[in-house]
Amino acid sequence: MSSFKVSIFQIRDSCFQIGLKTADKVRNTPILKTFESITKQEIDLHNMKSIYTTFAPHLLEELEGLAQGLGISPGRAAALFSGYDVPKTEAMGCSALLTSEYYVRNYDFSPALYDGIFSLVQADQAFATAGYNLQILGRHDGVNEKGLVAGLHFVSHDGYAKGVSPWAAIRMVLDQCSTVDEAVAMMKEIPHSACYNFSLGDRKGNMAEVEANSENVLVRYGESTLACVNHFQDDRLTSKNRESIAGSIQRNKHLWGLMDKRLSHHDMFHHFKNVDSPIFFTDYGNLFGTLHTFSYSYQHSRILTTIARSSQVLDINFRDWVGGEDIRDGALSGSIQEG
Repeated sequence: MSSFKVSIFQIRDSCFQIGLKTADKVRNTPILKTFESITKQEIDLHNMKSIYTTFAPHLLEELEGLAQGLGISPGRAAALFSGYDVPKTEAMGCSALLTSEYYVRNYDFSPALYDGIFSLVQADQAFATAGYNLQILGRHDGVNEKGLVAGLHFVSHDGYAKGVSPWAAIRMVLDQCSTVDEAVAMMKEIPHSACYNFSLGDRKGNMAEVEANSENVLVRYGESTLACVNHFQDDRLTSKNRESIAGSIQRNKHLWGLMDKRLSHHDMFHHFKNVDSPIFFTDYGNLFGTLHTFSYSYQHSRILTTIARSSQVLDINFRDWVGGEDIRDGALSGSIQEG
């Protein structure tokens, strides 16, 4: 059993200052050294800026703040944090269940490649958001002040291309979009780098799974419920799936079975976080262990989230946070145990 910790950042400021303050918090952290070792020294800065100018120009200011705060060049900051033209990451697993009332999801991977940061950010040029950081600038999953929730689900590297990482795409959508329809429209325009599913839900009860790769973006909508895992289900894209998707199919079946139970947001969240749940995994050595559970209730603007084997649950009224009421927690503590 090894200890596991996630830091909580709360930042309200201009985009540039958010970058500066984030730099101060991540300086000399192990994850920063990991990014330095696995990212490219340089990327096509002109093309990256062109994409960001189109979809999320404010994030260029945040990148400038990160660069200045860390004492590195803008080009190096872009290579480290922008999520453009990143190396292929190994397989990861994520399970999400959406209803018209709530969104619940587990993120499964390795703590060695995990930022260990949960951020609540209120910027001057974007919607306020709450979610788990990935490559500092991006997000695994999260919610914004309009009640739009989004999460990523790895499918494969088939047809891998230079483009925007899924975690950068999640950040762009949460910062700029109010509804599932707006998020879908943006997802159809973003130049995606790999095969990923994106689970999307909003406070009006709309829900969708976006199945995206570098060539196509297809959408599967739900009516009252929707499950999202790690394989494409549209027949036009199934050839892009990994060779072995038995585990993803099994998780999908389990999620659909849960829908018949009509569990409350609280009960569904606790089912996902339970170490004995069929959707909680402990194979961290093979990059498939549950690291966090994130959920959101649309009606109550309520975030429930926790990390692996933690006795702490963040219970946040996000509407109150957007209104200026900070939370008291500074970190989440849990533990990792190989199964």
